[in-house]
Amino acid sequence: MTSTLTRSAPGATRDAVAPKRRTRIFALPEARWAAAALVLFLVALPLYLLEAPGWAWGPLFALVYVTGGWEPSWAGLQALKEKTLDVDLLMVVAALGAAAIGQVLDGALLIVIFATSGALEAIATARTADSVRGLLDLAPATATRLADDGGEEAVPTERLRVGDTLLVRPGERIGADGRVLDGASDVDQATITGEPLPVAKETGDEVFAGTLNGTGALRVKVERDPSDSVIARIVAMVEEAAETKAPTQLFIEKVEQRYSLGMVAATLALFTLPLVFGAALQPTLLRAMTFMIVASPCAVVLATMPPLLSAIANAGRHGVLVKSAVVMERLGQIDAVALDKTGTLTEGTPKVTDIRPLPASGLTGLAGLTEDELLRLAAAAEHPSEHPLARAIVDAARDLRLPPAEDFNSKPGTGVTARVDGQAVAVGSPARLLDDSATAALAEQLESEGRTAVLVLVDGAPVGVLGIADRLRDEATATVASLAALTGTAPVLVTGDNPRAAARLADEVGIADVRAGLLPQDKVAAVRELAAAGRKVLVVGDGVNDAPALAAAHTGIAMGRAGSDLALETADAVVVRDELATIPTVVALSRRARRLVVQNLVIAGTFITGLVIWDLVGTLPLPLGVAGHEGSTVIVGLNGLRLLADGAWRRARSSGDDA
Repeated sequence: MTSTLTRSAPGATRDAVAPKRRTRIFALPEARWAAAALVLFLVALPLYLLEAPGWAWGPLFALVYVTGGWEPSWAGLQALKEKTLDVDLLMVVAALGAAAIGQVLDGALLIVIFATSGALEAIATARTADSVRGLLDLAPATATRLADDGGEEAVPTERLRVGDTLLVRPGERIGADGRVLDGASDVDQATITGEPLPVAKETGDEVFAGTLNGTGALRVKVERDPSDSVIARIVAMVEEAAETKAPTQLFIEKVEQRYSLGMVAATLALFTLPLVFGAALQPTLLRAMTFMIVASPCAVVLATMPPLLSAIANAGRHGVLVKSAVVMERLGQIDAVALDKTGTLTEGTPKVTDIRPLPASGLTGLAGLTEDELLRLAAAAEHPSEHPLARAIVDAARDLRLPPAEDFNSKPGTGVTARVDGQAVAVGSPARLLDDSATAALAEQLESEGRTAVLVLVDGAPVGVLGIADRLRDEATATVASLAALTGTAPVLVTGDNPRAAARLADEVGIADVRAGLLPQDKVAAVRELAAAGRKVLVVGDGVNDAPALAAAHTGIAMGRAGSDLALETADAVVVRDELATIPTVVALSRRARRLVVQNLVIAGTFITGLVIWDLVGTLPLPLGVAGHEGSTVIVGLNGLRLLADGAWRRARSSGDDA
């Protein structure tokens, strides 16, 4: 009799994370100035709307212009020295122009928007830098080096050299990349490879700095300089990808230089040329000011931002944190997807999936065990163990009453033994405990299906086999199908897990292109290979080992619950509740936002063109020009706010499912 367990509790955090060394928000000057501008604006706004005397709100709005506008103004002036025209400077000029003709509130609002945007960008940059620095803490500060005479010496890991011999005690982190000279243990190397289960290590096996040793002691020969370890290379790759990634801009910013230069030149020409031909100063100045207001890019910028910001807010309500408007726009451009396995398509923690009792052997005095009896014996023996497989077995038996275990003993790479109900129970690796061909065939069958087989012996005779695996997320198959439909190509599976487990999972979810056994640099190479073919790649992952690929991709999304700090900070967006189905939905929502941006640009461009022609050909009254300019802003703003409604998310989800 056999069974397959399908229920499981939500996974726990899988990656070991470094201590947080976060930059405080208000340690950043951009954040302080933006906060001051926002507070002043919120104080002045009710006074202005309630028609209080000008002396009550006027100084407050003036301080908004100063606190929120001086940094973009200074940056714009610095850009002028480099012979470039920064759109932020034009926004400040436009805000001052609005104030000069009585539109103080509009100008102040524009200042606050730009100051807040700059602060958010500074915070995101600082947090990413914090996480990269913190990653170095995964490697221990010191290691135990063995001298030729057998003596021990604690030395800083940066002083280790190739050829040194290290002693790694149970529970310690390995200090350098190297190879096991002596000993056996299970090593948790999820931070490097993303494998959900610890890997048995013995003489001759490779180990990595920063990975966590299990219950055995190891002697390790250092084979790489600490500056060239895998964990150090992850840091370098993240930093390199962040520096070399092409600068991202919103659609409208791609033409800002030409538009801005043209507007400034036209304004100056409209003011100076009539004066040269004898026109009066006041009407000429009024016409030029009206032109600057109606031709300013304020309406165009606001036509771009509301749909993207509304989409960000809607996605946030449904558990997807998109970090900027640029990211929301880029999500809609992706045409290829690379998915991590462990913690992304799967829950990231091992679960008992199969319970296979064996027929009575006649050696133990027991009849064939039931599933509950087999699980009860195995869980009782494993209860004192801290191994992840043991925790999975004990968790599966949480509804059973477990007898106490006596004479418990754990042997790394083999398993555990204990006396349960007066019988000797052994639980561990079939390859180390078994010589029975029939039982070995059952274990091999489970392993061929991607499970880890665990043998249970009672008084030396096999009584059953348990299958343990990292459980596939319920929505994984549907998500893969939706992403394939949206992009036109099936996603690629990129994982550090073993090829057999990766192939089994890929077959379940419908992925043909499987790249397994990858180290972090191999994942980056896979992403760059797709990018070199002209693809805009979305990478979805959760671990430290995924961070370089997330940074190198066109867009990166991290799983929030089990995600490492570095992955969360490096990614452009975070699925807060680990709901895979939200990924194709947010991509579809981004595409809807981009369509609304185009609509808004057409509306804003039509208004601007009409008002500019009116001002140049006829005489456009300044109040009417301001009304037309502000009216176009209101129209495009309301059009963009349509994406705030829950119906927009439902339609995006439907289009993602039906794409």
